[in-house]
Amino acid sequence: MHLPRTPSFRLDGKRALVTGASRGIGLGCAVALAEAGAHVVCAARGKTALNETVKQLHAEDWSAEALVMDVADLAGMTNALKTQAAFDIVVNSAGIARHAPALETAPEDYDAVMDVNLRGAYFLSVEAARGMQRENKPGSIIQISSQMGHVGGIDRSVYCASKHAIEGMVKAMAIEWGPKKIRINSICPTFIRTPFTEATFADPERVAWIESKIKLGRVGEVEDVMGAVVYLASDASAMVTGSSLLIDGGWTAG
Repeated sequence: MHLPRTPSFRLDGKRALVTGASRGIGLGCAVALAEAGAHVVCAARGKTALNETVKQLHAEDWSAEALVMDVADLAGMTNALKTQAAFDIVVNSAGIARHAPALETAPEDYDAVMDVNLRGAYFLSVEAARGMQRENKPGSIIQISSQMGHVGGIDRSVYCASKHAIEGMVKAMAIEWGPKKIRINSICPTFIRTPFTEATFADPERVAWIESKIKLGRVGEVEDVMGAVVYLASDASAMVTGSSLLIDGGWTAG
């Protein structure tokens, strides 16, 4: 009898791009991929924080470089990616939120959220897939979405709209790019303690609401996402595309 072997979670020899890599979940993703052996191109808008991220990765003897890039600036993003060879792995963790009751949503806040969370995510995926196809290589594209792409939330109509759209986008792109061996999936975390969520965690009423929804009885940490991104980037998930991996502590279970 021939025993099966677990596919490797290692990423040696792979090139990865991580947006939003200078803090929070994006930083965690960059660390996870670098630790698994990938060369990680860390992208973000702020040069100072980005260079500090790369410096810390180098201190661990991991392979990384910085790329100043704003996913909301489509021309700038396209030009930045033209300086790079095709990636094997692309993780989009860039995102913003401007929470308010739906009746108080300002058009400029709607546009700002959609420009980053949906428009930027869409065209980053397109440019990544173009590069993979151009070099005739398979690849894995991972969108950091949210549990709010599957449910609704208080004062989060615009944010939920952007993340529900990501989930549909991922499914459609997976159908289109599957024959080219390009996989695309989303990771959907619950509330994770990061600089991005500081304002929410400063509100006792919001914290009580969050804790009442998470069945595991705690909020998420960046480390809770890191294993998932390595899985979806690696051969261990070779048959996974068009899917969302929920890391929500049971929030969406009911």
